[in-house]
Amino acid sequence: MSCGKNNNSGSCVIDILKDIVDAQNDVMHDCTTSCEQSIADLLGDTGGGSGFDTVPVILYCKDGCKPFKGFGSTRSGNDCEVRGSFFFRVKSVDNDGCAILELLLADRWGRVDSEDDEDEVEASRHHRGHDPNSPADQSCRNLRASGICITVDLNCFCHVTCLPAAATL
Repeated sequence: MSCGKNNNSGSCVIDILKDIVDAQNDVMHDCTTSCEQSIADLLGDTGGGSGFDTVPVILYCKDGCKPFKGFGSTRSGNDCEVRGSFFFRVKSVDNDGCAILELLLADRWGRVDSEDDEDEVEASRHHRGHDPNSPADQSCRNLRASGICITVDLNCFCHVTCLPAAATL
């Protein structure tokens, strides 16, 4: 049994994420559940154009049902910084249940000035969601696209939580 509205792969996680991709790509949907509400908000079904472009999601692994944390890196010149996140934007889902997810980063406490000392910079990086220990460590306000994408097998997940639709790009 599937909980996705337009798909029937046999996996509700796959089907919901396919629905989110469809909505993010072409914006037309009728919804009632939490993920469907976020999709409706994205599409502006709840009161005109929303300005939102993303339904952020949290995925839960089958084994132990813990929130999934993805990691990726960015390169700036010769520097490479690894970042972690529990929040994702679904970029695509194929028919085999393979998905490309973009890590979404929180900017909870704002930017750090280059004149700040090293301890303040490191503390701010942790607080801004560079390496959160749980989804509760990341603010879902002011999420931003990271440009860091990972590929996952959606058959490894048993649960998806949708956060409120957001403008991330």
